[in-house]
Order: sequence, then structure tokens, then C-alpha cells
Amino acid sequence: MTFETLGLSQPVVQALELKGYDTPTPIQAQAIPTVLTGRDLLGIAQTGTGKTAAFMLPSIDRLVASDKRPKPRHCRMLVLAPTRELASQIAESARDYARFAHLKVVTVFGGTSVNKNRQDVARGVDILIATPGRLVDLCEQRALDLSEVEILVLDEADQMMDLGFIHALRQIVKLLPAKRQTLFFSATMPKAIRQLADQYLTDPAQVSVAPASTTAERVEQQVAFCNAGEKQALLTIILREGFGSKAMDRVLVFTRTKHGADKVVKKLVQAGIKANAIHGNKSQPQRERALGEFRDGRVRVLVATDIAARGIDVSGVSHVINYELPNVPEQYVHRIGRTARAGAAGLAISFCAPDEKAYLRDIWKLTKASLEEIALPEGLAAEAAKVNARGPEPKRAERDGVLQQRGVQL
Repeated sequence: MTFETLGLSQPVVQALELKGYDTPTPIQAQAIPTVLTGRDLLGIAQTGTGKTAAFMLPSIDRLVASDKRPKPRHCRMLVLAPTRELASQIAESARDYARFAHLKVVTVFGGTSVNKNRQDVARGVDILIATPGRLVDLCEQRALDLSEVEILVLDEADQMMDLGFIHALRQIVKLLPAKRQTLFFSATMPKAIRQLADQYLTDPAQVSVAPASTTAERVEQQVAFCNAGEKQALLTIILREGFGSKAMDRVLVFTRTKHGADKVVKKLVQAGIKANAIHGNKSQPQRERALGEFRDGRVRVLVATDIAARGIDVSGVSHVINYELPNVPEQYVHRIGRTARAGAAGLAISFCAPDEKAYLRDIWKLTKASLEEIALPEGLAAEAAKVNARGPEPKRAERDGVLQQRGVQL
């Protein structure tokens, strides 16, 4: 099977050839022919399975075939994403796929200039990728009119619910025309998401490449039972040994809170391990810089909160470490989906403190995954004593450490 046999036009196929894509993934093979017909679609697929191309490629062909030009302050296709990073990545892919289609692609999300967003949509947009909050702002300012949207895509719908975007979604849907094509994608399909899909989709086709809430097949999953006070030391030992033996390439570490992410990074830097944090309190330039350094391999450890889990599409993530287990079991699926992408294998290690065992049971119930218990390393107690004894560094040293991380010569 090829992209051409799926019914895509020659310009889109040519754009794919330039990217080196020749064989559709299962979700693409199932979704593309259906989307080309104009039918609504409900797609269930884990992260890293090629969902963006599954909805973007046929949508580009449909936009070109209808041969319309967007009116000022209007868009023809609207893609809603839960995070800034995911919106940026979808836009980057859309521009690559539409290389020969001459369609205007624009992103709008928080952390960027509202005035620039207004300017970007003023002359009309073919494909608009947005986060719900900023989109509502632009609509309320009458800088954007959604009355002529032909195609609506909700990507990572379960994450939208987790992040509390349901009210914004309802506002947005009221502004859309009743006659439109709606494509709804989610990695998990709990009851609330199914109800949301029933509200927004009309007689949809359903495609699924994995049972709802299963974890990535090529991810080896392990768990280490330890005390909360030992976690930082355990992480330090694992990273030192992994980088020393070259068993690790890029490591994504997840915490539950923003403060926790910053604290983990600070302790790692004190231990001589370069790391960056990415979470909602970081400015957009800070988030982009941290992600860029991680992607380029300049910093091999990125500590993130769940808000960033869906937006980190970085090839070569060898390990995901759950420093803290998520209190929402579906988030575990999304976290470990950051590794074992594009056919590669990966390893997910979860640290489980006594008060987190209930979270682990919820993950077992949801995923039916078997997590191999691993032994704690020798010297953990000594390392923990050393880590916990470290007090705050002097302000000048802390500032110099940050500057050195950014490559500034002192």
C-alpha cells in the first residue's frame, strides 16, 4: 500500500516523498480514504502513530479540491490542540505537507503576541492550528470569524478534557457552522470522551489502531519501589550509569507539579547532570529553548509536567522516567508514548513511593500492562544522604550555573 493508492493527489504525494515517507502507518491507511469522502471520523490511536498526517493529508486535498479562498478574518480548516508545543508541531507538519498546495497555515496560542495573532488571521487563513483559550480570545475580540469553517479537527481530545478546556470547546463549537466535517482524535476513549464525540460528530466512521488505553507495545515497562526521599538519588544514579555506559540517549522525566519539575532540575544540575524543565509557568521562548536543546542533544534530560506530555515529539527519546506517578491513569499512557516512536523501542521506569501504590493499581487496571520490578541500586542510601544534605547554592553560583547551561562563557 502507498499514499497514492489511498487516493491522495500527486502534489501531496510529492511532498511526502520529499520527507522520505513512502508507506502509510495503520491509522493513516484506515483514516485517509474515509476523510477524503468528507465523512466525520472518530480516531483512537496512541501518540506516535502518525495521527497528524492521518487527518492533515486528506484535509489538504479536500481544501484544494473545493477551490475556495478564505475571507478576511476567516479560516477554512480549524485544528484544536491542547498545548502550544503540539500546535507548533502540527503546523510544521501542515506546512511540509501543503508545500505544493499553496495553502496559508497559521498558529495561534498563549504566550505569543495577541496583536501578531490578529495580524496573522486578518487576511484569512486556510489552515488554523490553535489552543482553545487563545482562539476564544480572538473570537471575542472579533478578530476571527469561524462561521465558514469547512473542517474541524480535535486532536488529543482526552488531554483537552484533562486540562479543563471543555467550556472553551463548547464556546467554539457554537461559533462553527452546523454543516462541516469533524475529525476527532484521542489516544484513550473514556466515557466522557465518548459522550463528547457523540455531541460533535454526525454518523462518524471509527478507526482504531490499538484498544483504548493500551500502552505502546515496544515500550519495556519497569517499576522501582522506593521512599519519596530516595527518588532524587535514584534518578541521579540511573542517569549517571546510563549516560556513562551510553545506554541512554535522551531521557524524559515526568513530575506532577511545576515546582517539583524545577526542584528536580536544580538537584540534577547540582549533581553535575545538565537538565532543563518545561511546564506551564515557563515563557514560550523558555519552553522552545528547552525543547530545542533536548531535540538537538545539547541537554539530554528534560523534566516535564503532564501539560507538556502531548507536545513533545522528539525522535530518539530512549527512556521515560515517571519520577512521580500520575494521579490520572490515562496520563501514564501518554507519558510513556513519548518513547518507542516511529518503530523504535523504548524503556519506561516508574518510581513508586508507598503513598503512590493506589495510582499504580489504577494504571494496572487501565492498561493491563505488566511492569517488571527492578532492584534498588547499591549505594542508594549514601547518595540520598548526599543529595538531601545539599542546601541551596549561593545566588551568584546559581546564576552562573544557569548561564553556563545556556552556553555563556563566564
